[in-house]
Amino acid sequence: MKTDQEIFWQGEFGNDYISRNKSISLLASNISLFSDIFKKTNNVSSVLELGCNVGMNLKAIHQLYPDSSLTGIEINKKACKELEFWGKASVINKSILDCNIKEKYDFVFTKTVLIHVNPDYLNDVYSILYESTNKYILIAEYFNPNPVEIVYRGHEERLFKRDFCGDMLDMYHDLKLLDYGFIYSRDNNFPQDNINWFLLEKK
Repeated sequence: MKTDQEIFWQGEFGNDYISRNKSISLLASNISLFSDIFKKTNNVSSVLELGCNVGMNLKAIHQLYPDSSLTGIEINKKACKELEFWGKASVINKSILDCNIKEKYDFVFTKTVLIHVNPDYLNDVYSILYESTNKYILIAEYFNPNPVEIVYRGHEERLFKRDFCGDMLDMYHDLKLLDYGFIYSRDNNFPQDNINWFLLEKK
């Protein structure tokens, strides 16, 4: 492990996160979210998620694209075992910072994962997002116009907000912003955790 953040998510805190973040209502909210996001895409047949946990996002995408191949990278071994048991996604039990992705995918994304990456290594993750896609990148994270650290469940240096999409647009000039949105935690029907999402296309 390169960072304290990786050790944090690989261990007990990462195990506890699993039970807090899987429910039928979350799956329904994810299906609603990805239904909106995929409206601006075409011919998505392969999907890669960086930091997939037990696959609540991949399960939602499977409902929308049952024939698409799904792959998830996850640092926590317990979460990987749960996703493997589901049986409809390829699972790679590694840190994002240690994975060596050679394939290209139509749709590559993170959802509330970049916020937990050590800022010193963000450019490495941006590079993985960029190099592993041949069409689309989705960034669904907490937004702040300037980098800021937030205490996360009593822990310091475990959550960082910033303009992740802006970073990538500045780094890679062949990326185009296709769409963006916000899902409020008090949405009457399909709430999410105040997530800003940005859909990019690679030209």
